[in-house]
Amino acid sequence: MHPNSLFRRATLEQNLAFAAGRGFGALVVSALDGPRISHVPFHMAPTGGPVRAHLARGNPMVRQLREGGLPAVLVVSGPDSYISPDWYGIADQVPTWNYVAVHLRGLLRLRPQETLREHLAALSRRFESGLEGKAPWTPEAVPVERMEALLRGIVPVEMSVEKVEGTWKLGQNRPDAARLAAAGELANAAGLGHETAALVALMQAVPDAGLPD
Repeated sequence: MHPNSLFRRATLEQNLAFAAGRGFGALVVSALDGPRISHVPFHMAPTGGPVRAHLARGNPMVRQLREGGLPAVLVVSGPDSYISPDWYGIADQVPTWNYVAVHLRGLLRLRPQETLREHLAALSRRFESGLEGKAPWTPEAVPVERMEALLRGIVPVEMSVEKVEGTWKLGQNRPDAARLAAAGELANAAGLGHETAALVALMQAVPDAGLPD
């Protein structure tokens, strides 16, 4: 997480809601040969609670988890972009990168295999609900034999949420006029980051509840 306290004033509720809304992140655990990372879709309540996901049965993390729970970090990234110093309209600035990221820390455990169907149904409901103009897909659409084969290849996992850290780096360390000027320039730029329209909106609004206006 960024050390500047200006970028770390989002509330616990804002950080949890952001992570839950994204529903995708990088799950990290330690191993003797170095960090292990798996990119996973997940679901959790916007107010917190456990993170539930699944891993391929052959994932080395699963072998570790069979020996007991593991301290883990789930890294959830949001919109980001390069910010040119020319955009601020003030002198003596340097290039930077604005972004939003939340880290969830807790203990990762295997869940009973019989919870897998419920987990997959909840996961698909969560994401299908965000699609407009189509009937939601459900696991029942897959033939039983095919679904049974797929289920044998994955295992359900759960991570407690014991610590939440968020960085919302939106230019709060610069005058409001400079931050808004940079947001305006970013709105007209192309190919410099990811989800730049969402980042522009955040830079223009700078979330309330503890973040500077």
